[in-house]
Amino acid sequence: MRRRITIFGSTGSIGENTVDLLTRQGGAEAYDVVALSGGRNVARLAEQAKELQADVAVTAFPECYDALKAALAGSNVEAAAGQEALVAAADRPADWIMSSIVGAAGLVPGFRALRHGTTLALANKESLVTAGPLLLAEAERHGATVMPVDSEHSAVFQALVGEDIAAVERIIITASGGAFRDWPIEALASATPEQASSHPNWAMGQRITVDSASMFNKALELIETKEYFGIDPARIEAVVHPESLIHALVGFRDGAIMAHVGPPDMRHAIGYALNWPDRAELPVARLDLAQIGQLNFRPACEQRWPALRLAREVMSAGGLSGAVFNGAKERALDAFLDRRIGFLQMAQVVEAVLDRLSHETGQTNAGMILDNVLATDRLARDTADAVIARTNQN
Repeated sequence: MRRRITIFGSTGSIGENTVDLLTRQGGAEAYDVVALSGGRNVARLAEQAKELQADVAVTAFPECYDALKAALAGSNVEAAAGQEALVAAADRPADWIMSSIVGAAGLVPGFRALRHGTTLALANKESLVTAGPLLLAEAERHGATVMPVDSEHSAVFQALVGEDIAAVERIIITASGGAFRDWPIEALASATPEQASSHPNWAMGQRITVDSASMFNKALELIETKEYFGIDPARIEAVVHPESLIHALVGFRDGAIMAHVGPPDMRHAIGYALNWPDRAELPVARLDLAQIGQLNFRPACEQRWPALRLAREVMSAGGLSGAVFNGAKERALDAFLDRRIGFLQMAQVVEAVLDRLSHETGQTNAGMILDNVLATDRLARDTADAVIARTNQN
């Protein structure tokens, strides 16, 4: 019986790589593609849907419905649009679902998909950062499996196969350092969105590339590590590894360290999740260690990247701090890309929002239920907007 596949966020970088792997492994002849979703790039979404013979293609934007429907004319693919349509697509039974919608918009579809006892390949960082305990409890309740797709967490997952988590002494998450890893700290205040959008190793979308430069993506990954693997935050480390060939390391109580080494190609982590528990041949580069010659590591300096310090405060505080952190980060990133704040001010905005919603309002102590997560996300974004507006007035 062919596996039923859904991809949320199929037109983004993770989604495109997932489509590439499905196509290489037989496409519509090998898989029953239930649903694909995307944003405003409806031409590409329609192209994917027709190629994979999906049952339905969903654009997140209602105003794009007519364009999507027109692009699908003559095919058997149903067109749909809007958040309710995304949730309805998640309610369609599937065996394997890629969750790669960026932001809080990916939360509800991911949660709904778990009701089918499916395998959820999780590339939506926000799900674990904002609602990790809820997501994992929901998966357990329905006998579903959550597979990490971030290259770092996939690496940790693979290093732990056959191991006892109780024997883990430390988990080390590697970071490329992004566009500004070699810049003098004093130059960062003048960094532009264009400069932050050029990654030295990875080909990714603009937002995550800027998050790499600010290390907010690594901050989110530290929180994800704590939530997914249940590791004490004191045992989670970050280190700068410019080559981006070691994706994570797991240290055990006997002093051994297991490192996952591979090319900087997201198809490895996606392919591992797609084919797990088996390993299939993947179209990724094979490393020539002699040619590489050496691997380098540097401390992840919290003075250069204050997002890392904020992540540790979030892990320590718990509750809905992750939802505040993520929502504020998204608004700060918007403001930086719009040139309303500087590069270093992103962390300042996030810290101000965390302080206000934890100390002044106690919002981070609200109960961990999905409605509260979503409400806190909205409140964090609104609070960040207010902080940014004041910043621009000064």
